[in-house]
Amino acid sequence: MGSLFLRRTRTAALCALMLCSSAVNAQPKMDYSELSAADAARLIREGKITSEDLVNALLEQIDARSSLHAFITVDRAGALKAAQEADRQYQAGAVLAPLHGVPVVIKDNIHVAGLPNTAGTPALRNFVPTENAPVAQALIEAGAIVIGKTNMHELAFGITSNNAAFGAVVTPYDQRRFAGGSSGGSGAAIAARMAPAGLGSDTGGSVRIPAALNGIAGLRPTIGRYNGEGITPISHTRDTAGPMARKVGDLVLLDQVITGDKQSVKPARLNAVRLGVARTPFYQSLDPEVAQVAERALAALRAAGVQLIDVEIAGLVEANNNVSFPVALYEGNHDLATYLAKYQTGLSVRDVANQIASPDVKGIFDAFIVGDKAIPEAVYRDAIEQHRPKLQRLYAETFAKHRLDALIFPTTPLPAQPLEDSNEVTLNGKRVPTFFTFIANTDPGSNAGIPGLTLPMGMTAAGLPLGLELDGPSGSDRRLLSIGLALEAVLGPVPAPKR
Repeated sequence: MGSLFLRRTRTAALCALMLCSSAVNAQPKMDYSELSAADAARLIREGKITSEDLVNALLEQIDARSSLHAFITVDRAGALKAAQEADRQYQAGAVLAPLHGVPVVIKDNIHVAGLPNTAGTPALRNFVPTENAPVAQALIEAGAIVIGKTNMHELAFGITSNNAAFGAVVTPYDQRRFAGGSSGGSGAAIAARMAPAGLGSDTGGSVRIPAALNGIAGLRPTIGRYNGEGITPISHTRDTAGPMARKVGDLVLLDQVITGDKQSVKPARLNAVRLGVARTPFYQSLDPEVAQVAERALAALRAAGVQLIDVEIAGLVEANNNVSFPVALYEGNHDLATYLAKYQTGLSVRDVANQIASPDVKGIFDAFIVGDKAIPEAVYRDAIEQHRPKLQRLYAETFAKHRLDALIFPTTPLPAQPLEDSNEVTLNGKRVPTFFTFIANTDPGSNAGIPGLTLPMGMTAAGLPLGLELDGPSGSDRRLLSIGLALEAVLGPVPAPKR
């Protein structure tokens, strides 16, 4: 009886929605592309929009912004079929999951059954997984619809997403500039209103950097919090999937779905938040405009009641350098070999290396992955057994000594930079390597395995977004998201890119 009543109620709601269409000129038309994931899910549950209309609106955005090169695969037919099924379930009175009928994007190194998983490299162009990665499966089981697989820096070995095989991803805020990486496609797609939310992966900044450069939020969870199976790897010590969205609330929702942690996350009380400001190294070598926007953001937070504590983290850069590349480059060979065999790709690491299209990635593989500059096992063991624990202790002691909820700093030292000659950028009048410059603030926390959250902190005079990062103690992901909700309310969103 109850289900019959529910079906009739929902049918009546849909009929009302159809009848109201004749009055569309009397009311502003809803812009589906501006909906957050949480709002879209709520409107679908309330019968105020249909999943099929939402998917069609986002597909129109994808077609209109194809010059961004945000996607490698758009699953148009599959997304529409899934949306129609979602609407049928609604009409039938089914119990609806948290993301029922909501489209999301998935980075193209995270397996989605039946869709190619290229990892942005030619050798894997025809590799089609038969099972979803657990992180993707969790979203799908929660009702999400995968609208497509997003473009990325080839094999995730870079931070520009200037991909020679599938096109260079550019930011919708200025198509002459790179979108960041390696999850640049997800960052650009979400910023350009092609989807409300999605997944990237992060080894040294690959969720947080493109989130910052595209004016959205991104979470790198504590290492091990998310299941890493079914993701084309660089390093099992450092890799993790991470949610990306225009609102921190959507990160909370995706994190709840992926982890199964149903505990409510509410905005933190700002006067109870203690954030550490480590001028060295996180505020060194910033572009002057980034520094100015960051100081303005800190002032706004201080005025809102946040306690900002000046701290020193002596030896952080050296400790990080002893871990970073020894771990990533050594595991980059061994983990990729294991992955290629496990998923029966029929390829070796050498086969993949031989077909790499992007010159920067080709150089790394030929020298450090399969070449004579490969990291010796003894160096790797020292990094894992001695230097990484030291780095982790350094963070833990800093948080404990100053009773910090998190460290706070600019996510990147520069806004998005020109795509042309993107191997180097100009910082404070000097040409410097793009990769090392952009990971300077995101890499240390990655190697320590602690959570990092980036959210927008403002714009440059030229209209380019900038990100503000919070790095918290290991396992403090939910507290970090709670703080992010509160800070977002103070700092506000950045304007949408022009269409």
